This record gives sequence, C-alpha cells and structure tokens, in this order.
Amino acid sequence: MGERALCVVGTGLIGGSLLRAADKAGRTAWGTSASEGTAEQARADGFDVTTDLDAALRRAAQADALVVLATPLPVLPEVLRRVDAVAPTVRLTDAVSVKVAVADDVARYAPRARYVGGHPMAGTAESGWTAASAGLFTGAAWVVMADDGLDLEVWADVAELAWACGSHVVPAAADEHDLAVARISHLPHLLAAVLAAVGAGEPDDDLPLALSAGSFADGTRVAGTRPELVLAMCEGNRDALLAAVDEALGRLGAMRGALASTGGLAATVQAGYLARQRWAATRYPLTQRVSLRPGVLAELRELGRRGEVVVGWND
Repeated sequence: MGERALCVVGTGLIGGSLLRAADKAGRTAWGTSASEGTAEQARADGFDVTTDLDAALRRAAQADALVVLATPLPVLPEVLRRVDAVAPTVRLTDAVSVKVAVADDVARYAPRARYVGGHPMAGTAESGWTAASAGLFTGAAWVVMADDGLDLEVWADVAELAWACGSHVVPAAADEHDLAVARISHLPHLLAAVLAAVGAGEPDDDLPLALSAGSFADGTRVAGTRPELVLAMCEGNRDALLAAVDEALGRLGAMRGALASTGGLAATVQAGYLARQRWAATRYPLTQRVSLRPGVLAELRELGRRGEVVVGWND
C-alpha cells in the first residue's frame, strides 16, 4: 500500500478538488476534461489536465494508477467504453452519487476493470474547475463500496485516496448506499427546489424574498446547484428516491391533517427535532482500524451500518 498515482476523469467541482487534494498530498496526478476551456484553466493553475481521454487512460495503465471517474452519470457509458478499449484492466473507482447504476454500467461497458465504487460526501452548490478546493473533502465521509467479490487491493487504493484527501471511510453495500443517499442527499435537493419555488411566490411579488433570512437560505442552498447535475443524480436513483419521496409526502400529509383539524404541529416538529439531535450525534463517529483479509467485506458493511468509520490499517 502506498502513494498510488491518480488519473481523474472529469475536472469539475469534485474532480478538480480531487486533483488539488491529491497534489497537496504529494501524489502524482493528472486529469482529463471534455472542455478545452476547463483544461486550459487547470493548466494555467499548474495542473496536468488534457482533453485527450485515451492518452490519459493509457498513461494510467502504464503507471498502474487509480482512475477516478468524476463525471455525471449520463456520460459514464461513453467514458467506460474508452476505458475498456484503452485500459481494460485498470484500477477504477468513481465519485458519482449513486452506486448501483454505476456498478451496472461498469459491468456492461468495462467488465474487466478492477472496480471499487466510491462516493465522497462533499460538495457545494457551485460547480466547475474554479469552484474546486483542495480542502473540500476534509472531515467528510467517503463511502467505499464493500460488496462481496470486490478487489481488496483496489479497496485499499480507494480508502488511502480518501484518507489522503482528509476524509474518513464509511464502508457500505451499493444498494444500501443508494437508499441512504436518497434520504439525505437527493430528497433534500428536491425539497429545496420546492421550498425555493414556494418561497418565491408570484413572479410580480418579491416581498417574501425580501423578507427571507437564514432559514430560507439554509433550506434552499442546494437549489442553487446546476439543474442538469441534480437531474442526473436524482433520476439515476429513481427507485430509492421514490420511496423517500413517498415517506416525505406521508409525513407532510399527516402534518397537514393535524394542522387543519386541531391546529397542532407538535408531532412533526418534535420528530424533526429528535432526528436533528441524532444527526448531530453522528458527527463524532467511532473510529476503527481494519486488516484487509478474506471475509472482511461483510465486517466492513456491518461497521458502516453502525455509523462507524475506517481511519487506517491495523499494524
């Protein structure tokens, strides 16, 4: 286990931050962008970024580097076809916000790649290279897939990349990850969109927006994310997100019924308050060190279910 070189495909907020964080950690790293303008910006900032995806992948194969896919879900099939054509057995991970769909795409379009999925739980409402930051992942959870049959060497590569970027590792099964992020990431984007639209009210009446303060700003922050990025992640996790939306609608319906019949909101407000306290308690998770050995993936999944995190290896 060591300082494996890194090839980042996609240099927006997440990919650009990965390049910056890897460089800060002393890693050899290069990247690719579909935009010549973005590549020029990155090179002007001193980073090795090209628009030649095939050349970057060949370099990754020659260096036995870890390739990180940091592109929106809809373009993954095209990228994975190039992976299979140019670097078919490369070490591969990703930073996409859904995992079952990505694993399915890898199995279909790049089946020989040594793939272990990942998802750094970090971001902002901004996007693009200029929004990237070497500190974006500091203190963040970085989910690393722990489904049976994964390559433990590549699992170690992904975990060590997360640690190099200042994150802690949360192991999870792909389907359990998607159910979780539907509740704590994708549903909040949709609720923020609804809250922003309701708060804005009629086009010719800006009084509500003029009166808005912290609660509206906090509740609608992610509504400022580029719509195509929100659509890609939410529509890519449709089944899990539908279940979360249904639960939210049920709670909203119950709250409306109580407000209309008795004028009372206690149940809704109390449930939300208690849930927020549980969230606050998870900000300081138990930490674990692990040894990668046969059978460890099941143990890692259970560790993740308990909300614990992996911070290093056992001696």
